[in-house]
Amino acid sequence: MARIISETIEVAEAEEQIEVYGARVHNLKNIDISIPKNKLVVITGVSGSGKSSLAFDTIYNEGQRRYMESFSAYARQFIGDMERPDVDKITGLSPVISIEQKTTNKNPRSTVGTITEVYDFLRLLFARIGEAYSYNTGKKMVKWSEEEIVENIFSKFKDKKISLLAPLVRGRKGHYRELFEDVRKKGFLKVRIDGEVKDLKEKMQVDRYKIHDIELVIDRLQATDDMKVRLSQSVQKTLQVGKDLMFLLINDNDTVVQYSKQLMCEDTGLSYEEPSPNAFSFNSPYGACVSCKGLGSVYQINMDAVIPDKNKSIKEGAIAPLGEEREAFIYKQIVQLGKKHKFSVDKPVKDLSENAMNIILYGKEEATGDIEISGDYEALPGDMYTTEYEGIVNMLKRWFSSSSSESLRDWVEKFMILKECPTCSGDRLKKESLWFKVNEKSIADLSRQDLDKLFAWFEGIEERLSKKQNTIAKDILKEIRERLGFLLDVGLTYLTLNRSSKSLSGGESQRIRLATQIGSQLQGITYILDEPSIGLHQRDNQQLIVALKNLRDIGNSVLVVEHDKDIMLASDHLIDIGPKAGKHGGQVVAQGNPKQVLESGSPTSVYLSGEKSIAVPEKRRVGSGKVLELKGVKGNNLKGVNVKFPLGKFICVTGVSGSGKSTLITETLYPILSKHAFNSKMTPMEYKSIAGLEFIDKVIEIDQSPIGRTPRSNPATYCGFFTEIRTLFAAIPEAKIRGYAAGRFSFNVRGGRCDVCEGGGMRVIEMNFLPDVYVPCEKCNGKRYNRETLEIRYKGKSISDILDMTVDEAVDFFQNVHFLYRKIKVLQEVGLGYITLGQSAVTLSGGEAQRVKLATELAKKDTGKTFYILDEPTTGLHFQDIQHLLDVLNKLVDRGNSVLVIEHNLDVIKVADHIIDLGPEGGEGGGKILFEGTPENLVKVKASHTGKFLAIELNDK
Repeated sequence: MARIISETIEVAEAEEQIEVYGARVHNLKNIDISIPKNKLVVITGVSGSGKSSLAFDTIYNEGQRRYMESFSAYARQFIGDMERPDVDKITGLSPVISIEQKTTNKNPRSTVGTITEVYDFLRLLFARIGEAYSYNTGKKMVKWSEEEIVENIFSKFKDKKISLLAPLVRGRKGHYRELFEDVRKKGFLKVRIDGEVKDLKEKMQVDRYKIHDIELVIDRLQATDDMKVRLSQSVQKTLQVGKDLMFLLINDNDTVVQYSKQLMCEDTGLSYEEPSPNAFSFNSPYGACVSCKGLGSVYQINMDAVIPDKNKSIKEGAIAPLGEEREAFIYKQIVQLGKKHKFSVDKPVKDLSENAMNIILYGKEEATGDIEISGDYEALPGDMYTTEYEGIVNMLKRWFSSSSSESLRDWVEKFMILKECPTCSGDRLKKESLWFKVNEKSIADLSRQDLDKLFAWFEGIEERLSKKQNTIAKDILKEIRERLGFLLDVGLTYLTLNRSSKSLSGGESQRIRLATQIGSQLQGITYILDEPSIGLHQRDNQQLIVALKNLRDIGNSVLVVEHDKDIMLASDHLIDIGPKAGKHGGQVVAQGNPKQVLESGSPTSVYLSGEKSIAVPEKRRVGSGKVLELKGVKGNNLKGVNVKFPLGKFICVTGVSGSGKSTLITETLYPILSKHAFNSKMTPMEYKSIAGLEFIDKVIEIDQSPIGRTPRSNPATYCGFFTEIRTLFAAIPEAKIRGYAAGRFSFNVRGGRCDVCEGGGMRVIEMNFLPDVYVPCEKCNGKRYNRETLEIRYKGKSISDILDMTVDEAVDFFQNVHFLYRKIKVLQEVGLGYITLGQSAVTLSGGEAQRVKLATELAKKDTGKTFYILDEPTTGLHFQDIQHLLDVLNKLVDRGNSVLVIEHNLDVIKVADHIIDLGPEGGEGGGKILFEGTPENLVKVKASHTGKFLAIELNDK
């Protein structure tokens, strides 16, 4: 009996744990681990140690695979199967939901409102309780029921003689002989034609070339009490014939009153259809703006791109779409136009008259007569061709809108710019939809408000609605308030519902999905999140922690891959993977509650306890003395700010989430610099002026996007030194004797690669009802090359052996080959010594990809006038890796370059030479420059949230 009880307790305890046995995915070293269920568990460790391999590639993939296996074999053949992760066994795993950073929807039709479903409830709210207003007069529109029409007639026109008219024709030409004959046969006696009542006669007709209004007289009576039943029946018939519209003619004074069962403006007769939720959807033809099709923006011709230099003549190429080729047909048209309208293609464009430019660009009517063009066109009869000239701008518009050639459309797009739709002013909806209002606000007005202000507007709205509206909207309002509340709980107060989802950062997108999951109130789920603190200021961290704990408290297991100190210390269970990265990691070095991990001496614990820290520099750099000055920046929520960027310094742009950092740097400064340095077509947001561009000759933006999207891309190919390795192999005497060129050693080119796996090293075995299996190629054994190529060796190593080397090994191996050593050494210096030269790009984390890009830039020779821009480079980086990153960035600055980072991480902020702090709040409450200067002076600014947290950090050190 005791044994049975003991076994029952053991089973119950096992059910409270997720047990992982023998995990070997990527660099995991056959680990066994127990993870408590229904707890907030944080998995941390240095970059590349195996955190994501355990959380996503093992636990999440196994959960997904089990879900897929619940389908029948027949269904699985259509939806595919998932590969089984390399693990012996996982027990205690509940259904798994992954909330990653990579899930941002890039569809331009997707907005914060649509992905959170708040906008769907708003559409329903406006369709059911929205009040219509006329877009002509701004007056409220009226809609009558049959009973209300009868009551209104008796209250206003009692005892008066009236005629009930059903409109048949409104403002149209025609003789209408058949219409008159049809209604006469139905027994009607009179019609009102253009305001005059006439008897219906045989073969009656009107002037077919004039515009007419025709109403059928349904009944003529006096509005007395004994006529109430008859009037009611006649109103019903009139509305039926007039398709929900009727006119009341007061016989005494010929006054006409309109009644409609539809929404109608009584002053102008404008009517709207009965609203449905689709009428407020910009993704539906019933609600989308007709000009922009619901996108809110349209492509327009960019005249600065069409005529980039007005000092040139047309002959010299002033009009860019004409190109350099002077035999082009359209160029010959312009030459003939010049002869006809007396302008010269040899004169600078700035000296041509306005009329001449209108003719060239728009083909105005005075220029569209027949133009004779002489030329050597075989397809044309004789040597003359007569045509009509449409104009450069019209030609570009036609090609862009109607061409079936993608390449032609892409070419035309170079001369176009995306601008706010002039019809809907960016609101995406048709005019009628924007004139439905709830408490004097249209759906577009609400969509433009910051979420915290929108939530405040909905608080207590019941007091501002009628009793009928409250009855209808009760459940809708509850859903909207709940969803908005969850979004505010995860720190997204500054977003708006109309914000495009493609403009969201990875962290913002992830927190939206987190809020959606909290709102769904699911229980018994294992949630796995990938660094939800990305893009979040320290001020908002506590809100995120509360949201994660809420998810746990309703009965879920929450696993978070994270490097943030606050979240680690707030966890119930902390797992530290390490001790190092790559093949030197993949082990559990410490686990338990945060206090237990702090005492373990693990790589993470020494930073959490303060035993180790990133040092504050003793002196800040003075820089080069030169300044880049940007004035009058007004994009998004920026309030016309002026800002100075001192060159030759390490600059950090910070501020609470949504304060305007990305707008200022990524969407304004970077496009300006890119246009200056590379003549790019990027369009910066609105600004007044910029000074100091002459001090910069190159701008480089280093983000965390993958270095390649195929398994064939790797660090060696991305950094460019694989070409030099292949050249080195081609110079070996044996290779020369055989006639092997550098191309022989490429796994992407036929000749040297294995012809079975085509240089991939793996073969895919299709298993029909089971997942595809990847096995090493049986011919080359995963080496990618054929036998003859592998026989060429450098210092005893084949080209395949070189690709399998780690960066650390390659640094030693190529120590005497200076042109290679320098480039590979840089990869080691940025902390990537553990990755292999041929490691597939798709297996690199975001932080690793960013450091590969950094290494590539470091390896290049710079002029000391380069401006580097990095957006949150600490994403995915452990404390130890942040030190590596800072070492690299400081090297770039020490060479005379300028490095600007957008960052929330206090370890980076405290070592910067110059800080630009935006705020004070997010959204409309932000967009101002609070401070420019050193970290020591920032802590004195009381309005700065960053300053408060930085003061604590600096005092701790």
